[in-house]
Amino acid sequence: MNRSSTNLTEKKQSRTDLEVKDAQLIFNSVLKDLEAEYGRNQLRFPKELILLGGAPGAGKGTNTDYIRKVRDITSKPIVVSALLDSPEAKAIKARGGMVGDREVIGILFRELLKPEHQAGAILDGFPRTKVQVECLKMLNDEMKSLRREHAGSPEQVHFKQPCFHIMVLFVDEAESISRQMTRGRQVIAHNEEVKRTGTGTLWEERPTDFNEDLARNRYRVFKEHTYDALVSLKQIFHYHFINAQAPMEVVKDNILRELEYQSSLELDPHTFHSVSRIPLASDILLHARRDLVSRLDAYAMNHSDLFEQVIELIESKMMPIVIRHAISGYCSINTESELFGNPLSLKMLIDVFSERGFHASIDLQRDQIPVRFNLKTGEVVCSEKKVYRIAIRFRGSEIRRG
Repeated sequence: MNRSSTNLTEKKQSRTDLEVKDAQLIFNSVLKDLEAEYGRNQLRFPKELILLGGAPGAGKGTNTDYIRKVRDITSKPIVVSALLDSPEAKAIKARGGMVGDREVIGILFRELLKPEHQAGAILDGFPRTKVQVECLKMLNDEMKSLRREHAGSPEQVHFKQPCFHIMVLFVDEAESISRQMTRGRQVIAHNEEVKRTGTGTLWEERPTDFNEDLARNRYRVFKEHTYDALVSLKQIFHYHFINAQAPMEVVKDNILRELEYQSSLELDPHTFHSVSRIPLASDILLHARRDLVSRLDAYAMNHSDLFEQVIELIESKMMPIVIRHAISGYCSINTESELFGNPLSLKMLIDVFSERGFHASIDLQRDQIPVRFNLKTGEVVCSEKKVYRIAIRFRGSEIRRG
């Protein structure tokens, strides 16, 4: 490596170190202010944060409500650019100040503490700078510290395990420019109709929707700032890259697939450790057919007489009833057969029906039947009658009606 390359590397490292130090100072300052204003036990940030980035024209506005629905987030997205037009931000500008990273972090963190965001929040337009990226990492660490501090206290329910997601809706530059221009034509047509008829609301006319050079520059800004900032967090938080050039329904399917519930990501580690002792349904299903075959072969080889009796009972007594209910796909059969006094025969019955494409479940009802009454003592002697109720479900007949 030559001297110029070494100097460049050292400058980059020095700039990075400075940004990290700035982020530490900013974060600690904002946190101190919040603790003084709210109290430490009231620093209840959202359990889930979705950092949403989208290329211009990627359909971020179109898909945000769907993302909220998938993740059961009831509060409206927090649009950072809108926060910078808040009274607090305007007051800073009025004093001649600039809305820099310190102010953005302060305004944003206060917004996140609002009760409506506690279950989860979508952040639109954050982070945009290296300092904001570092502050976000520190927020995640601080939320974990708050959780540890309040463990075992009555307030622990308010300090959940944080779950941060990075979601990027992406289209390439050509598609982005095309969509922006299309939107511009739609806005013009809509606004002309509103002006002509006097009904409806005018849509915002953005310069980037009418000028290809401006649209291209908007895409470049996204790539160099928002996109790079989000990608830098890829190794830390759950990252979801959505190809938004596909048709709308395909994009929604991709979003759903990415954000489907995953207990290992969302549950507290202690909780997950407890519930993970129970196998996943998908793991059981993976080998279900193989295990069924093994059981049936074992019945035939090791308990052949009992196995044949069970099959004979199904064939002669049960299948005629099943056939009569072929349209509905369901029947319930009661039997008092002594054959089922052996629990193994019940297992055989369920497995035989499963192998033939039916779903069978068995419920045992015990009834006390009076057989003798002592007139002198009033004692009633009963015998127990066992009734096995076998419910059989299968795909019913598809017939024409009407």
